[in-house]
Amino acid sequence: MALAVNLDHHDGDHGGKRERAKAANRDAILTAARRVFAQMGYEAASVRDIIRGTDLASGTFYNYFKSKEEVFEALQDDIAKRFRPLLHDQCQRAETFEHFVRGSLDAYFDFIADERVKGHIIMDDHDQPISVRLDTPEMKAVFDEVRTQIEHAIGRGLAPAMDADFFAAAAIGVAREVGDRMLIRGVDTASASAFCAGFILGGMAGAPRLD
Repeated sequence: MALAVNLDHHDGDHGGKRERAKAANRDAILTAARRVFAQMGYEAASVRDIIRGTDLASGTFYNYFKSKEEVFEALQDDIAKRFRPLLHDQCQRAETFEHFVRGSLDAYFDFIADERVKGHIIMDDHDQPISVRLDTPEMKAVFDEVRTQIEHAIGRGLAPAMDADFFAAAAIGVAREVGDRMLIRGVDTASASAFCAGFILGGMAGAPRLD
């Protein structure tokens, strides 16, 4: 059971303590929501159920979120925030554009598979991943990271001149959709990554063939 944090404590470090208390309360809500969504299912869960999973008053909840939909978006943003350093690391290590694409896909599929095992990816009542918004700050940051690295690769002559914005959107779209199917079907991450890498780099002609 998460503990509520007193925001009214006064001392010389009042500002810093207040910010830490706010962060702790927000984390308590997200932790409870993740547990409630996993136990009850997203559709059946309510704000009241989430609040019951904390030691916070209902009024405190609404200081941070207006609805369970906002809580869900915050959980998804948290996933994107934790993935972004892994993506950046792949960008820094890649020696070729192909290496960047494959390394980024490997990292993404391994990451979401692990997140699913931990219960961090919320599934609906039909055991399918719930669609997430793409216009949140962290999702935008992931998109910007991918587009920037594509632009760098083009500038260095490692990738053909193309619309980096469109390419980033297409690559991310393919990875997200295949990732959802991977979670539903239980396909191994290596197969999902290999398919996406071949498809993104070579179109249909580059996608691996089935035996």
